Amino acid sequence: MKYCVTTVSLPEFTLPEQAQLLSRLGYDGIELRVRRNPENGKPGFWGVHKNDLNPENLTERAREIRQVLGDYGLELPSLATYMRCTELEDFKRALEGAVACGARAMRVGAAAAFTSQDTDRYKVIYGETVAGFARCLEFSRGSGVKLIMEAHGGTIHSSASLGYRILSNFSPAEVGFIYDPNNMVRDGFETTAVALQLLGDYLAHCHVAGHYPVAGEADANGTVAWKWEKSSLAGGLYNFPELFRWLRKLNYQGFISLEDYRDQLPAEFRCREGLEYMRKLDQE
Repeated sequence: MKYCVTTVSLPEFTLPEQAQLLSRLGYDGIELRVRRNPENGKPGFWGVHKNDLNPENLTERAREIRQVLGDYGLELPSLATYMRCTELEDFKRALEGAVACGARAMRVGAAAAFTSQDTDRYKVIYGETVAGFARCLEFSRGSGVKLIMEAHGGTIHSSASLGYRILSNFSPAEVGFIYDPNNMVRDGFETTAVALQLLGDYLAHCHVAGHYPVAGEADANGTVAWKWEKSSLAGGLYNFPELFRWLRKLNYQGFISLEDYRDQLPAEFRCREGLEYMRKLDQE
């Protein structure tokens, strides 16, 4: 297994600074955020980033990306893009950039979000998503860039089985799934052994992070509202030793990407702590 960090969690660094940090700590790669900086936004994980990579400038910065990552010995397993499969112009720009900078995969989302207010729209979004991926594959086929979908709350692919239902319409040589068990703890939980065996060749990438539930106030009926606190991998609700046992059992050779959004802690501490923990689990 190999390890990287998504630069969503490194907003305060330039590209050379991100690469230098991860290389020095011993990471194998980097997962670059590709998203437009918000206008008049504040610096932050989902705000303004110093390393401003977006669909418009990715291709023109490709030579720089290749040079910097080559200088620091880092691989580029994936791009953390934020486009939907129906946003075809953004998709084509990002795909061109992905090819130019040598990324092996890029994240693509469903046709629309799925929230508690969308309870009657699953079939519609599913159909639009399958059609959207089919259209995207017309452009990505033969490019060497795999389209990958993440297990994420608020989507119709919040679990491995829901993602598999979409992706199994296509070849695992062209599409894949980002297994994110921390996301699935909150929305889409499935037993690790079942989920990974179901995904099979569609397992393309892993994200890891930590959080745990904290009881909030109860409403007039006594129903408790739960909140989620970010934590280290070791301190979260999900059982990461189980994940690593199964990844070894299935001979997973891909990347595991750390996502640590504890903004009260320095980036270097978060990245070092996460890598040390993952390496311990990989050796058990």
